[in-house]
Amino acid sequence: MNSASIQTILCGQDNYIYLLIDRNRQAIVIDPGEANPVVSVVEKQKLKLTHILLTHHHADHTGGTETLKAKYSCKAIGPDSQRSAGLDQVVQDNQILSFPDFAIRVISTPGHTRTSVCYAVESAAVFTGDTLFICGCGRCFEGSPRQMHESLMKLAALPEETAVYPGHDYTLENYQFALTVEPDNDMLRKRMAEFEAKDSLSAVPSTIGLEKQTNPFLRTQNGSIRNTLKMPNAPDWEVFGCLRNKKNQF
Repeated sequence: MNSASIQTILCGQDNYIYLLIDRNRQAIVIDPGEANPVVSVVEKQKLKLTHILLTHHHADHTGGTETLKAKYSCKAIGPDSQRSAGLDQVVQDNQILSFPDFAIRVISTPGHTRTSVCYAVESAAVFTGDTLFICGCGRCFEGSPRQMHESLMKLAALPEETAVYPGHDYTLENYQFALTVEPDNDMLRKRMAEFEAKDSLSAVPSTIGLEKQTNPFLRTQNGSIRNTLKMPNAPDWEVFGCLRNKKNQF
C-alpha cells in the first residue's frame, strides 16, 4: 500500500468517512454517511471516485451512497443487499477485492449487526466500521456478546502494526470508561493524555498493537480487569459481555 494514502473526513457529530486514494488519484470511499463532505474533497482534490465500501447497513454509514453513485457512476460494495440500497456487489468473509495498487480482504465481523464486515488493506490498515473503535467497540445490536467477542478476536489477530480506522470518534469517553476497569494501565493513561492534545481528525488511526495494550474489549484475559469485574475464572466472552453492559450504562 506504499503508493496509496488514506484521508479522514469528519461527518456530522462523530462519524468518520475515509478516502483510500491510489497513485493515479482514483479513490475509494468507506462508509459515506453523507455525500456532501465527500463531494467537496473529491472535487477540490480532483479525484476520481470509483468505489464505495460499506461496513454495515446503518444510515449513518450509508446515507451518501445513492447520491455518490448518481454523481460519479461508482460501484457500491457491501455485505447486506437486503438492507443497503444500490449495492453492485455483495461481499463474503475472506473475499479479496483487487485494485490496481492494493488488495482488500473482507473480514466478517457479526455482532454490531449480523452482517457487519471490516476491510483489511493488506497488512497496512483496517477499516472497522462500528465493530472496533479506539479503546472501544460497538454495541451488540443484532449479535450476541459471544459473536462480538469472536469478531474482535479476528481483528486482534491482525499484525500489530496494522492501522485502525474506526467508524466513530468516541475516543475520550472510551478512555474514561477503560480507566474505570483498568486504572493501573500506564499505557492507557499515556494514550488518553496524547488524545487530549489532539483534535478529532488527528486522533486516528490507532494500531492493533496499541488497542491490544489499552482497549478493554481486547483485554478480556487481563487479570486486573477480571479482578475489577470479580470474574477471575469466567470465559473471555462472558468478561466481554460484562464489559459491554457496563459501557452501555457508563
